[in-house]
Amino acid sequence: MLKFVRNIPWRQLGYLCIGLIAMIGLGMLMSLVKKKDNAQVCASMKVVVEGKETFIDQHDISELVRTEFGEVVGKPLKDIPADKIEKALLALPYVSNAEIYADMDGILQVVVQQREVILRIVNKAGKEYYIDTQGAKVPVTLKYVPHVLVASGNIQESYEKPLDTIQTELVKDLVAIVERVKDDPLWSNQIVQLYVDSRQDIEIVPRVGTQPLVIGDADKLDEKFARLEIFYKNILPKVGTDAYEKVNVKYDGQIICERRNGWMLDSLQMQLKMK
Repeated sequence: MLKFVRNIPWRQLGYLCIGLIAMIGLGMLMSLVKKKDNAQVCASMKVVVEGKETFIDQHDISELVRTEFGEVVGKPLKDIPADKIEKALLALPYVSNAEIYADMDGILQVVVQQREVILRIVNKAGKEYYIDTQGAKVPVTLKYVPHVLVASGNIQESYEKPLDTIQTELVKDLVAIVERVKDDPLWSNQIVQLYVDSRQDIEIVPRVGTQPLVIGDADKLDEKFARLEIFYKNILPKVGTDAYEKVNVKYDGQIICERRNGWMLDSLQMQLKMK
């Protein structure tokens, strides 16, 4: 009998007993937590609006929740339709993401991420809309005007409903130009506006100089902006800001400068300067 008792693996048996006790305790704890969650009411609602824009604010979100779902404070957490509230927030054209959850103190956390717009379009008919970083169309609001580039002129593409995608190559080119210059220390400050002329060529309205800068489309943008830098660094200081009516870099390897009294193109000189 003594030998049998000595042969019992007491260490392993002890671990097994500890494990069983821990599992039973965890189950009891989870049961208590579940009961508490079922009975816990919403103590308050905290709204956080993230993003650089201010299309919407905490008051807008709180008001939407109260209007569509009633007063949530004081209501049992289990009765608050978090999924439906998220869907309602995501239906807002200025919201890219929404998350709703309750913390341990019974506070309903509402976290909303705003869309970031990069371009404002004013089409030929005068219809206005924004383009966001995902290529979606966002409606204009009088409440907030973001500091972004404006593109106007002979733009046919219109706005039908929120979050429509871009339809034309022209607007895609305008977005590509904005993406190219937004982090460029020179051109992000130098470009005041984009304009589409009657030939569907995209022009830059510069901050320095009176002449529009014609770049055509968004093909080979790095090369076109390199030629524009040559113009600003090597040509403009010699002739002055009022010498030219227009500067065109849409053609490969050329900087075409139009004088106010006629055309001037010195391709050989431009090639030497580029080299």
